Amino acid sequence: MVDVLVAGGGPAGWAVAASCAARGLSTTLVDEDPWRDWPATYAAWADELPADLPAAAVAARPAVVRAVAAADHRITREYLVLRNAGLRDHLTHPDVRVRAGRVVGAEHGRSGSTVRLADGHRLAAAVVVDASGVRRALTGGRPRRPPAEQTAAGLVLPATAVYPVLGPGEALLMDWTHPAGPAGDAATFLYAVPLAAGRVLVEETSLARRPGLPREVLRDRLRMRLGALGVPVADAMAEEHVRIPLDLPLPRPGRAVPFGVAAGMVHPATGYHVASALRTAPAVAAAVATGLRHGPAAAARVAWHAVWPPAALAVHALRRRGLAALLAVPPREVPAFFELFFRLAEDHQRAYLSGRTDLAGTAGAMAALFAAAGWPLRGRLAWPGPHRTHR
Repeated sequence: MVDVLVAGGGPAGWAVAASCAARGLSTTLVDEDPWRDWPATYAAWADELPADLPAAAVAARPAVVRAVAAADHRITREYLVLRNAGLRDHLTHPDVRVRAGRVVGAEHGRSGSTVRLADGHRLAAAVVVDASGVRRALTGGRPRRPPAEQTAAGLVLPATAVYPVLGPGEALLMDWTHPAGPAGDAATFLYAVPLAAGRVLVEETSLARRPGLPREVLRDRLRMRLGALGVPVADAMAEEHVRIPLDLPLPRPGRAVPFGVAAGMVHPATGYHVASALRTAPAVAAAVATGLRHGPAAAARVAWHAVWPPAALAVHALRRRGLAALLAVPPREVPAFFELFFRLAEDHQRAYLSGRTDLAGTAGAMAALFAAAGWPLRGRLAWPGPHRTHR
């Protein structure tokens, strides 16, 4: 029996496994393909990331960060694009045992848990951590109600081909100008960031919609947009497709500790989650190490509260309300909504985008946005009401 078994080999799973091993806990990570390339490009605000993140885990540090709605806004906060191979190297602890397999369930007893794999094998652990993403193999499975999703379709292009859109050393978080086709029931924007080795990722993004906008629609809109801007796509080096659940139900405390996407740690209004997982993993490991002195059930309980302390729960509830308001805004009004957001003081922007436990800052940012809005947007923000799709 090991102390900790982590189900899931994405950044969150590797982060919590490494943190547990660093605490001296015997740790096993289980994933169907544990050494696979992570398919998404991750980015984060520099001040959200752990201080020990090595330079090898950073693909780009844009000197200029912009967001365009009605006006072109410069953001002074440092933004980093991560290099997946370097990040995995950083999170690969020599004492973590890695096992290929698909986790399908677990039984829990007083002395620990037995995890079942699809091939029939069974693994024993004192504490199990579910970092299996939206599959939530150990914490309730996929939700019955389709979640609101952020979806994107992207191309990796030579930086020189994208200069009409993105200058050297720039990052474009969102650009609502030059709509790629009719808004219909979903407005989309352009996201563009530099990568390593003279490459750039350009993505057509649907920020939040239930259900998520299909990949084919996003791909066609991206090619239409790039064609209108004079950006050739014939030399595309790779494609990227993103589907991020924004409002998964939070798992209740139990014997399996949820983490990362499986725990609902995705920011409901932005889709960002990797930085939160990296910053929270050491606290979860510390909680497990302390809790195991009192038994597996106690360790799972205190680890859950390390993932979701009361302040984080309160902030998440406010952010979920913000997501509901965004889903209620008609697509044609979404750019105006973000124009208001990027006119807020930078402290308000930072609090809403990153303050996972900053209840006062999050509430203050939402109040400032409401005060800046006019009618009928105020009504939509205050009373989002039922919704089906959007953005």
